[in-house]
Amino acid sequence: MSVRKRSLRMLAGTVSALALVLSFGSTSASAAPADGAAGKTVTSGWNDWSCKPSAEHPRPVVLVHGTTENSWDNWFVLAPYLVKRGYCVYSLDYGQLPGVPVFNGLGPIEKSAEQLSAFVDKVQQSTGAPKVDLVGHSQGGGALPRYYLQFLGGAAKVDQLVGIAPSQHGTTASGLNRLVDGVPGLRKLVGKAVPAAEQQLAGSEFMKKLNANGDTVPGVKYTGIVTKYDEVVTPYKTQFFTGPNTRNVVVQDLCKLDVSMHLGVGTIDKIAFHEVANALDPAHATPTTCASALG
Repeated sequence: MSVRKRSLRMLAGTVSALALVLSFGSTSASAAPADGAAGKTVTSGWNDWSCKPSAEHPRPVVLVHGTTENSWDNWFVLAPYLVKRGYCVYSLDYGQLPGVPVFNGLGPIEKSAEQLSAFVDKVQQSTGAPKVDLVGHSQGGGALPRYYLQFLGGAAKVDQLVGIAPSQHGTTASGLNRLVDGVPGLRKLVGKAVPAAEQQLAGSEFMKKLNANGDTVPGVKYTGIVTKYDEVVTPYKTQFFTGPNTRNVVVQDLCKLDVSMHLGVGTIDKIAFHEVANALDPAHATPTTCASALG
């Protein structure tokens, strides 16, 4: 078995195990039904290319999944949640590796940012909106959209970035980076097998470039939504945005009972999602409490 396949199997196993544990802890998560006749997933109103933004919510929302995730499994709760609130909502797949189905967000982040750029252009053309809002999880909430904003002209097309558990300053991955750096040649092997994984580790050349000029670009607003129990993007405070027009929220400051870890906060945590809604529409924001999990 190749290094790439072994690495992907380990990643897939970790994500699957976390998803199984988290599913038992949530009564609010429910998978969308499959349309057996068409063989397609029912997406409860998102990725509707006939959608036109309302005056109340004039900017489409583009959802950007995390590493090993995809345009559906990351958003089967949040996308309908936002559609119900009157938003035009879209999600994309990016970062595919040849011969690797389902698990996306694995390829070089620079190439993934080009995919995001093309998708935003498509959403703008379809909706007629001059700007969009980006909401992302993990890589999709930090490293990837920030690269797009800084280096691919995205700042002119984006009003705000809302990052859920955003990977953006280099993660220690609960100490895994020490193993990678402690074995000669291992970081290089990881980079070849799963480029995005190596790029998000603390000390990577990608992270050095991304953060050389700070976290923000003029004209864009930033919100970080973080769980202190994150075991993937560590230390969790490295997820915070710093600089002008930034705001950071720790979900446990809003509800001490929230025990979401990295996967859960981005896929099923309605406390986090209530803060997403507040960020998207601050004029109508309401307090986020433990009761928000029932919304």
